[in-house]
Amino acid sequence: MNINKLKKNTVDFIKLNNFNKLTRIQDVALDMAFGNKDLVAISKTGTGKTHAFLIPIFEKVDSSLNQSQIIIALPTKELAFQIYEKAKLMMKIDKNLRIKVAVGGQDRNKNIDDLKNPPHIIIGTAGRIKDLFVNNNLKIDSIKMFILDEADMMLEYGFLVDIDSLLSKIKKPQILCFSATLPLDLENFINKYLNNPSIIKIEDNALMNPKIKHYAVNAKHKTYNEVLLDLLPSFNPYICLIFANSKKEASETTVFLRENGYKVLELHGGMESRERKQALRQLNNEEYSYVVCSDVMSRGIDIEGVSHVISLGLPSDLSFFTHRSGRTGRSGREGYCFTIYQEKDLSSLNTLSKEIDFEIRVYKKGNFKILKFFNYKRSIQDEKREKEILKTITRKNEKVKPNYKKKKNELIKKIKQKERQTYIRNKIKEEKKERYKANAKALYEKIKNK
Repeated sequence: MNINKLKKNTVDFIKLNNFNKLTRIQDVALDMAFGNKDLVAISKTGTGKTHAFLIPIFEKVDSSLNQSQIIIALPTKELAFQIYEKAKLMMKIDKNLRIKVAVGGQDRNKNIDDLKNPPHIIIGTAGRIKDLFVNNNLKIDSIKMFILDEADMMLEYGFLVDIDSLLSKIKKPQILCFSATLPLDLENFINKYLNNPSIIKIEDNALMNPKIKHYAVNAKHKTYNEVLLDLLPSFNPYICLIFANSKKEASETTVFLRENGYKVLELHGGMESRERKQALRQLNNEEYSYVVCSDVMSRGIDIEGVSHVISLGLPSDLSFFTHRSGRTGRSGREGYCFTIYQEKDLSSLNTLSKEIDFEIRVYKKGNFKILKFFNYKRSIQDEKREKEILKTITRKNEKVKPNYKKKKNELIKKIKQKERQTYIRNKIKEEKKERYKANAKALYEKIKNK
């Protein structure tokens, strides 16, 4: 997109955000805005997605008109306030522009008062926006652009029903739909409401590609929190996000860390809206380096400067692991992701290791030892070995019994586990020998030089 084609306000907004160059998704979205075309962008967090719709909005909105023109619908309150913080810069450039937030948990009467002088841009959760429309507080006949962000998350939480109700009443708006994935039900929604949309998938470019080092830390006989306490002194984070698998576990971990002298911020869906807003404000003001949070916080929440991410176990939905680790390694910076795992997490860790290279660590005698040679990743050699094992444990003319496959797989797993343990023990012995030789050589050189 030639920047000279843009309005002065849009150019000023780009400069105010210190963008030297637009990302691909921003460039494509701007082209769609000029052509008044619908867009579906499949894009991971960290590709400049938020400004991919804020910049085109500046091209479309007309602050001289006393009517609502743009709706930005999001799945969570936190995302809505986060987008609003970035959109507020638009009002610095255009003093006549009005932007309001409407989310569940807010004072409904305040939302109604905000709409008496129609905001040009409404940022909010699907349910609250629908509620305001149904009760005739929000006029949507003048809406010309509808932004749907984190669309797959909307689908997961069942919010597309509310979006469906809104879009069925708006006359042919331009729709920009942003999503991390494209599940079948979302495709059906797109086919219903979007008019011959351009569907693009944004791959990570060199600038945005996450540089994340993954470590898996074996908890062994300890709890997640006990290992976490061992792990934290081993690095000095700018911001460290600690993910628990539930609100309850997040609260317990927060209490545990505070009792052990850590200044920790708590952030999860079980908190009051006011508490979460305050927590995000404190985080943006860099008042905390350690944040304990839940998976709801991992979707779309854009926190600057996350250097480390720690997972206390693995989530039942492994897609959340990607969102967790995606909080770090942003904009070309290095990031570090630690996964503290127990035996119950091994199956999930095995699945993830097909895509991610984990460096395995164990805690011994006050230090973390790295087992670089240990790898869960399934390979062609693994499959061959399983076939070999299967031949040795399968008898001729053996009758097929109930749960036959399950029992065979468990037996194969046990045999492979024993082989891995033997392999590890042998490797440790080899490394000890190598260290002994190296130390002996160093001592010899020292004596020789004397």
